[in-house]
Amino acid sequence: MIRLLALMVLALVSGGCGKAPEIPPVAEQMAKTYGLDSFGQIDKIRYTFNAEFPGVNLARTWEWEPKTGQVTYEGKDKDGKPVKVTYQHSQLSSQPDTVKNEIDPAFVNDQYWLLFPLHAIWDGSAKVTDEGMQKLPLGEGSAQRVVVKYPSDVGYTPGDTWELYVGTDHRVQQFIYHRGGPKKPSVVIATWADYKKAGPLDISTDHRGTADGAPLRIFFSDLAVKVTGSESWMNAQ
Repeated sequence: MIRLLALMVLALVSGGCGKAPEIPPVAEQMAKTYGLDSFGQIDKIRYTFNAEFPGVNLARTWEWEPKTGQVTYEGKDKDGKPVKVTYQHSQLSSQPDTVKNEIDPAFVNDQYWLLFPLHAIWDGSAKVTDEGMQKLPLGEGSAQRVVVKYPSDVGYTPGDTWELYVGTDHRVQQFIYHRGGPKKPSVVIATWADYKKAGPLDISTDHRGTADGAPLRIFFSDLAVKVTGSESWMNAQ
């Protein structure tokens, strides 16, 4: 579920995808707060993506090397059997169908949940606009509404739109996701909470809300990074 741009991910971290033009200052400051200027220090990042909503309770563990494009996945296949796979994005076309059609889309999905405030700047195909102060979709209060809209001909789920509600601390507080295609869920509304520092990155590790009206929780566990010059993992705190 949720937005995926597999080819874009590797291009952007290797410098192949320039910053989108006309980025609103609120979006740029948001990305800087999440660690935009320091992302080049990240050699490895590992995390477990957990999803809980009606009929689904899953956990997928990833280790990603942004500079090399190597991805390692640990989880379960469709039959519930343990799976561990390591692959290179640059060689995705030569991978088995399970990697191309299941594992890699899952990786990009989970990574977008983890790092979307950076993708708002990284993804040159996206149109980013500042819609001013708006009421929060959940609960009381208001925040700066930043809309990130993708074109209808890019990515696994083209035409997606993300509405980010950015607080005065430049962090996302809540968001609304609109899927561009017919697959479900069509609309996700969720909080961005439980922020933790993972090296130079500032990441929301807990998202609670609804997917097409049904209860949803997405959260990250075992989050850690390795930075250039260090062999030790830095656990998120």
